[in-house]
Amino acid sequence: MRVLVTGGAGFIGSHYVRQVLSGAYPALAGSEVVVLDKLTYAGNMANLDPVAGSERLRFVRGDICDAGLVSELMQGMDLVVHFAAESHVDRSILSAGDFVLTNVLGTQYLLQAALDASVGKFVHVSTDEVYGSIAEGSWPEDHPLLPNSPYSASKASSDLIARSFHRTYGLPVCITRCSNNYGPYQFPEKVIPLFVTNLFDGAKVPLYGDGLNVRDWLHVDDHCAGIQLVAENGRAGEVYNIGGGTELTNRELTELLLESVGADFSMVEPVEDRKGHDRRYSVDISKISGELGYQPKVPFDQGLRSTVEWYRDNRSWWEPLKKRAALASSR
Repeated sequence: MRVLVTGGAGFIGSHYVRQVLSGAYPALAGSEVVVLDKLTYAGNMANLDPVAGSERLRFVRGDICDAGLVSELMQGMDLVVHFAAESHVDRSILSAGDFVLTNVLGTQYLLQAALDASVGKFVHVSTDEVYGSIAEGSWPEDHPLLPNSPYSASKASSDLIARSFHRTYGLPVCITRCSNNYGPYQFPEKVIPLFVTNLFDGAKVPLYGDGLNVRDWLHVDDHCAGIQLVAENGRAGEVYNIGGGTELTNRELTELLLESVGADFSMVEPVEDRKGHDRRYSVDISKISGELGYQPKVPFDQGLRSTVEWYRDNRSWWEPLKKRAALASSR
């Protein structure tokens, strides 16, 4: 098989690529993987270092908004897994244009090229943020989309474009919507790597508002395993939620991170709440569990501990990134 992975040098995309090339997914054994990544601030070739020597990996630096390049790369592809996106909420609040361009128009270019090339399966990776905020219970996949930030609005738009390519043209598209990811190689503007790397350097960590916003946490390994289940057996035209099953307030998460590095609450700096900050996210995973057998396997305490250890042991990976970027806390 030939697999095109967009955004494959980013946090989640690179994990998927490493898993494919290390043999974690038997259905893709021996597959050729082509990574298309623009290498913006969040894309990092070092994320692919563990598999850089693989003869089955080809890296192409390019933009998903380059229709000619996308069309060329799409020829002969059996599977497309589309991770590429502008994804940081705070950045979208400051400048929404890049998010609309990449997440909406870029997705449309990929879908058209996949249709023209008769690609066998297209998995569009999205987010639970498209649903908005939920006070209680969990969102099923058919819940109305009510995004509240420019980022989530651009992702909701891309979901609808992807759906339309199935309904209108018959392109075999599946959409996945995940909860908050964490794990190694996550760019240190997101809350877990931002907090632990700040604390390693003796710097305070910012906590939005009252700290009671709730998120469901999903280890990147479980997320990519869920994506692969959808790639193999997901029904065309369907949406699948992928969650981790661990809901925490931001304050509870902060306390766990402080404990993990031996710090106390004096290292927390309360900051003004984010504009349009969603109060709670929670996805219902009964569909992907019932149809495809998905269940998260990484216990949160184990996953968090190993993630903190990874950042402790890999200062040479994250320190240059923090020096190059003005960072803010995550969603």
